[in-house]
Amino acid sequence: MATSARRKIALIGAGNIGGTMAHIILEKDLGDVILFDVVDGMPQGKALDLMEMRPTAHLDGTVTGTNSWDDCRDADLFIVTAGIARKPGMSRDDLIATNSRIMTDVANHIKEVAPAAFIIVISNPLDAMVTLCKRVTGFPKQRVVGMAGALDTSRFRHFVAEELGVSVDNVSASVMGGHGDTMVPLPRFCSVAGIPLQSLLTAERIEAIANRTRVAGGEIVKLLKTGSAFYSPAACAVRMAESILLDRKWVTPCAAYLEGEYGVQGLYVGVPVTLGAGGVETIHIIDLNDEERAAFDKSVQHVRELVSSLTPA
Repeated sequence: MATSARRKIALIGAGNIGGTMAHIILEKDLGDVILFDVVDGMPQGKALDLMEMRPTAHLDGTVTGTNSWDDCRDADLFIVTAGIARKPGMSRDDLIATNSRIMTDVANHIKEVAPAAFIIVISNPLDAMVTLCKRVTGFPKQRVVGMAGALDTSRFRHFVAEELGVSVDNVSASVMGGHGDTMVPLPRFCSVAGIPLQSLLTAERIEAIANRTRVAGGEIVKLLKTGSAFYSPAACAVRMAESILLDRKWVTPCAAYLEGEYGVQGLYVGVPVTLGAGGVETIHIIDLNDEERAAFDKSVQHVRELVSSLTPA
């Protein structure tokens, strides 16, 4: 019996996030990895290091390091991290000029070598970069998604679990809106093993956790001093990729293209979606109260202003 072809996953950018994703994908055996970067030797070196790990870890997948887009041809899924990282004192928005040029080049190449692929964008400022990627590729909205809310929600869940001394698996939560300081953690929809968060913590503690979630990325940037988070973004992006490639139907907030949902037209915004074999298969509508709606609208307006600063593709 003939075996089916292995999935091909192209990671664009072989920095800290790219290398970590390659490791996680190899461990999960989601497919064979193409680790691409413009820096000669870096993706090749990381790929060789990972390949030499395989015998000890009993892994059969492959990682190929490359500087050639030809090696990415016909990939099933791309995860794009390419771009400069934040340094202390910088916001995600400060990266837009440089990373727009990089994203335009990346998107044009993806369109050429893999016109049927799915794309997960991690590059910051996320909301603008995923918008630009869709504009340049012209891919259907279901096949281009941004990794933002998945990470923000993971951070929110961690802070709640840490505060209460419980397993993170018991914490359900959701963070909507843009991937920045205006993001909208939703404590009203957060629970611990079904127990509403408001029954477990004071309003002051909940607000402190929500505020820490909003600036969590910056907290890591300040501590690292020479870069930004990579373990958590990598894990969240691979989880999204797994849900698409294996049709897991994972429900998580992602930057999805809205066409009327939540009253938003033609904009990528973080909302809860189902990720499956069709990409973004369903956008879920949460009934926000007045306070939550006002915060969401404020975040949407910030995303709109950020996107408006993009040079037309």
